[in-house]
Amino acid sequence: MVGKLYPANHKTVFVLDHTPYFGIPCEHYIDFDFPKNRTPGFIPLAPISKSLWTCSIEATVEYCRIVWDLFPQEKLVRVIASDSRAYILNSWSMDQQNVNHLLNAASIGVPPRPKPGSSMEYSVVHGLRSAIECMCEYTPKQQEKQSQLTDGSKILNRCRVICITSTRDDASIKSLEELFMNDLIQLNKAASQSDLLTPVHHCHLVIINTYPNNLESIAVTPRPTRDISPLLSSEVHVIKAGLGISSKLSQLILNHYDLASTTVTGIPMKEEQNANSSANYDVEIFHASQAHTAFLRGDLADTMLIRTPKEGAEYDTITLKWCTPRNLSSAEMHNCTTMHRITPTDVNSRPSSCLINFLLNGRSVMLEMLRRTGGKAISHLLTAHGGEIFIHTISMGRSILEDPPSISEGQGGRITDYRITDFGALMQANKLFPLSKYLEKTGDPTPLERMKAQLDRHTKYWPLTISSTCIFSYKQFMEPLLSLMLKTDLTDDEVFQCKQCIFVLIGLEAKHEPLQIPNIGQRGKGPKKEEQYRVMWNELESYLRAHSHTDQHRQVLQCLLECKNKSGAIDDEKLKKMETVELDQALRELDQLVKQPEATRTSDSMRVTVIRATTDSPMSPPPSASIPSSFFSKSRSNSGSYSVPHSILDLWDTKSAFEIRTRPQFAGRTVAEPAPGGNFVSKLYPNLKLESGKENSAAPQPEA
Repeated sequence: MVGKLYPANHKTVFVLDHTPYFGIPCEHYIDFDFPKNRTPGFIPLAPISKSLWTCSIEATVEYCRIVWDLFPQEKLVRVIASDSRAYILNSWSMDQQNVNHLLNAASIGVPPRPKPGSSMEYSVVHGLRSAIECMCEYTPKQQEKQSQLTDGSKILNRCRVICITSTRDDASIKSLEELFMNDLIQLNKAASQSDLLTPVHHCHLVIINTYPNNLESIAVTPRPTRDISPLLSSEVHVIKAGLGISSKLSQLILNHYDLASTTVTGIPMKEEQNANSSANYDVEIFHASQAHTAFLRGDLADTMLIRTPKEGAEYDTITLKWCTPRNLSSAEMHNCTTMHRITPTDVNSRPSSCLINFLLNGRSVMLEMLRRTGGKAISHLLTAHGGEIFIHTISMGRSILEDPPSISEGQGGRITDYRITDFGALMQANKLFPLSKYLEKTGDPTPLERMKAQLDRHTKYWPLTISSTCIFSYKQFMEPLLSLMLKTDLTDDEVFQCKQCIFVLIGLEAKHEPLQIPNIGQRGKGPKKEEQYRVMWNELESYLRAHSHTDQHRQVLQCLLECKNKSGAIDDEKLKKMETVELDQALRELDQLVKQPEATRTSDSMRVTVIRATTDSPMSPPPSASIPSSFFSKSRSNSGSYSVPHSILDLWDTKSAFEIRTRPQFAGRTVAEPAPGGNFVSKLYPNLKLESGKENSAAPQPEA
């Protein structure tokens, strides 16, 4: 099917209205004054206006010139004029696919006058019927392809018809479409039974309705492309004559042949009147749109900087700046990715003529692309090969012939601080292995779903570069917190290890130890210690919040928030239920507790002891929910976060004393009886009886 298919732009037929109405002026006036030096008393000539026929044939010839310049062999165009009959100006033969032949054939003169009593009718319908007959003819390439098909089938013939006419209203447009559709069906039946013709499988009809410039409006509505039947699609354009027809065809040719516009700006050129001075000019060229694909897929901001609307047209053009020209030689060849023919849009202008002659003389021109950051990059090259001018797309990246670059390579503005080692560990942790057998259980996620969930969990917070993170640079302090938080579930021991990492960081902050590793050879002072810890705590909180998906993970986050006295560490409802106790009052109760005997200490005094041990020790576990947060805010506001450093022995003694005070009492101590000397006695094994049935009471043992 693909081998038989031909695009619609392979065969294009123009049908031009040559009726007497197209002999009227288009009312677009042009100054017609040749003398440069006007003598006194000189009367200038009146401006002239082209006819509708002249405007339409000039725009058509320009359309054909662009097509034949860019596609000298692949795309074919035929032109038909229609008045009382159809005038076919050229054929599908390559000898007649050129501008010279078309201009000579276009001199058909004025339409003949109808004789009295004759049935002569001026209409564009004659040209539309001839256009269908031309579409059913084989082109040389289609004939060659048809001869290669051995199954008896025919190629898929798709075509396009562009009709330039002038109608009164939408009903006339609809009538033209219906007549064209009926003729297409009839001629397709005849072509399907002939070996010399091929039926039209689809036709794209473009109707351009034009009128003089002095008319304000016309009763024809423009319409985008719509399908009338499986064989025919149609669109309608309404424009003023003069420059309007040429501008509209320039827009249509970009869509019909997938072309793009480039404006070469800043071309230095000597003035015609003064050879000693020069000025900068712009030249617009058409070429295949693939020449812009490379940088249009890049940064959107850079693309919008060079893409500008074409003045007086309905399409955009890419603006590239002229660079210093060089002689083309093998030593100066660049790495190019694409090469396409070009043609100027205004071939008769002086800047276009100078640029074309400059390139045909063996010179090459580099084109620069402006960037949003202010820099420039050479993106294209204009040069001539064998008398034809081409635009080369220069690769702005590394050539595929070179070795792959190292990710840590620093030349060319590449980022050198990627987390390469951590990325390798991430890939190892999320490596996929095929399963030989998998027993699916109802309701359980599949291995692929579990792996997707793990990858999503591992990449919730993953900075790309070392300079954009600090917690991953302090792994000697952060591990095993960072790795444990990535797990699906945490045990109590793992939660305790995570909290210990937080306590270590708090201790380092209390001792005013810097987190940043000294960098030998680094100039200037690094960030302050307070700034280091502030950035570290903020990033660590973001990391823990991103991984708080279970209760155990949220315990670690709660520990950090409580230690840093963050809002939200304790619920407001719990804060209302807690007692408001000032730190000074708690310390006074602690002093009284020291003077009391151990046996008479109450549970409230135990709680004050816990408060004192917790607030004084920077390495101790965080306060529980029953401890008011006012204790911590009071202590921090008076003496810093943790002002008094403690040794490991102090921490161990505090922990041991706390466990001794809070452990359950012996059962014998609860029923002990006082004895002389301030001691207490209790019976051992009170329920033990001898075999004789008598109670064997053990001797009372003194106990301190």
